[in-house]
Amino acid sequence: MLLKTFIKPIKSLNCKSMRVILILLVLLVGCNSKVAKEDLQQLNGYWEIEKVSFPNGETKDFMSSTTIDYIELDGMKGFRKKVQPKFNGTFETSNDAELFTIVQYGEGFVLNYSGSINSWKEEIISISKDNFSVTNQDTLTYTYKRYEPLNLNK
Repeated sequence: MLLKTFIKPIKSLNCKSMRVILILLVLLVGCNSKVAKEDLQQLNGYWEIEKVSFPNGETKDFMSSTTIDYIELDGMKGFRKKVQPKFNGTFETSNDAELFTIVQYGEGFVLNYSGSINSWKEEIISISKDNFSVTNQDTLTYTYKRYEPLNLNK
């Protein structure tokens, strides 16, 4: 029914306006997926970046990376650090970590990073066992997939 309400006015709009309306509709539909507080614990573990989506609709896919993110969450506080996987299944890391708190914002959650040099926020868009995505203040959306170690014994 909601879609029928928009179809008649959309037919009278030019192509650029139609794209803007379609993007807004996608955003409205996408905003209906809620992240539950119980889902937040799924952030624990090793993650590799899969892609970045830009505000203009373009995306950059990442086939592989030399570093991955390790996230550890305890309640509504945690840290994130970059680690480098090694072929023997271990990780090389530094002592640097980005501390964050999770704050409920409306029906969603925001990661508030507070570093000694930088502070920033990322809105959690979705979380599942194998993926999560966040959007930062520059409206870049980062999609991560659960890291799977290389198995050279196959």
